[in-house]
Amino acid sequence: MIWLTWRQYRVQTLAALAALAAIAIFLVVTGLRMREVYDSTVAGCGSDCESAKNALVVEYQTLTYYVTSLLLAAPGIIGIFWGAPLIARELETGTHRLIWNQSISRGRWLLVKLGAVGLIAVAVTGVLSLLVTWWASPIDRVNLDRFTALMFSGRGVVPLGYAAFAFTLGASAGLLIRRTVPAMAATLAAFLAVQIFVPYAVRPHFVAPEHTDVALSSLVMAPVGGGEESGAMKDGWNGNHIQLKGSGNDAHLRIGVLRPGVWVVSDLGTVLDASGKEVRGAEGCAEPKADPFACFATSKHHIEVDYQPADRYWTFQWIETGIFLALSGLLAGFCAWWLRRRAA
Repeated sequence: MIWLTWRQYRVQTLAALAALAAIAIFLVVTGLRMREVYDSTVAGCGSDCESAKNALVVEYQTLTYYVTSLLLAAPGIIGIFWGAPLIARELETGTHRLIWNQSISRGRWLLVKLGAVGLIAVAVTGVLSLLVTWWASPIDRVNLDRFTALMFSGRGVVPLGYAAFAFTLGASAGLLIRRTVPAMAATLAAFLAVQIFVPYAVRPHFVAPEHTDVALSSLVMAPVGGGEESGAMKDGWNGNHIQLKGSGNDAHLRIGVLRPGVWVVSDLGTVLDASGKEVRGAEGCAEPKADPFACFATSKHHIEVDYQPADRYWTFQWIETGIFLALSGLLAGFCAWWLRRRAA
């Protein structure tokens, strides 16, 4: 069975290894170049570290998004092109009956297919994740944004869980739908839905967040995204989003904040006084024509923030990896049950 599985998937495997080799060469070359820039500017910056950090971020930020997106796409591609056809193709063509009549049980047939191809899929994703995590480490040390949805999903060990889940999801879809192309489409839709749902609806609840009051006078303006004004976040709390609602004495601000390395999970905060009562109008810096940060500098008020501290990053990585590996195990078990009870 192992030899047969290799014969069936050798083209996909060799293509994946060739693509991995090409990507590895690109990441090593550009990664070493990024390290040279980091060592010669940020690491030895002396008194002008902010400019050095901003220059590194401006130069490599866009490339970082592309590389991270590539890693995010890898599990989905595995689920679509390796997982979905795994069983669907044989059910569609009827070749599964030939194998089952050769003293090969359905359970063994499924175990070999899931195990052999699945392990290769996870291994390829693991190597790619390791390369991307190494490649991005200089800019990650500057940005300290590993908790953002894009960066969290494209670093560390969690892509291995995604790969295992996407692969078994595709195999399950193929077993249920019994047609390769519809199974690939269903796998893509389901995987995208899970990838959108988990970061925003599940991940924030892994561990109860910390709570703090942030004084308006301590806020600095966060770098504007894009163009020459983009760059690394400053130390401390950065105000990155300000909404003005209402007018006159009823006008009030809603303020979003960021902090390097920290994941803010609460919504935009309202301006509060020492007793916790909302402050509106000019006293709450809610003036349309005034610079809010100039007002913040002399304000005695604060906003409330719920956040996940930076040192919980690996706790979240392992929790999410465990969840997706558990889902993969459940899907593999479902495949075994369905194949034994229902498929014919």
